[in-house]
Amino acid sequence: MVRVLFVCLGNICRSPMAEAVFNSSVEKTGLSGLIDSDSAGTSDYHIGEPPDSRTMDIVRKYQLKLDHQGRQFTTNDFDKFDYIMAMDQNNLSNIKRLLPSSMPDDKVFLMRDFDNKDDTKDVPDPYWSEADGFEEVYQILLRSCQNFIDFLKKNRADLSA
Repeated sequence: MVRVLFVCLGNICRSPMAEAVFNSSVEKTGLSGLIDSDSAGTSDYHIGEPPDSRTMDIVRKYQLKLDHQGRQFTTNDFDKFDYIMAMDQNNLSNIKRLLPSSMPDDKVFLMRDFDNKDDTKDVPDPYWSEADGFEEVYQILLRSCQNFIDFLKKNRADLSA
């Protein structure tokens, strides 16, 4: 089983949306049962809270599935997950700061490392925006998740057909 963790700041907007988009893409690609995902936040702002209502509006609009409660990223996540996908460079720095010195950082990526449309490194935080900001994030995540799945299929013998 390949395990993927999506990480943003509060775990109520970008990372749970990434989890929902990714899971839908995994299902459509026929890899259900081979890949599992979760999401977390680098802060403790929203532990135990449901995703932002605007995130859930996107989830419903695109008929995705999401059952999630906010949680904080911990050092145990380095052992539990094969890939850790940071939504922006600040999250990436926070994650790498917690990385044990004995562990290589080759499992930690920026989500937009897999976005072939734009050279921007960060998935913008839509928290302070209107619905259009959440739609923009959805479109970025849709592209990035599919490209990440293609990367996994090419680089993981356990997923290649």
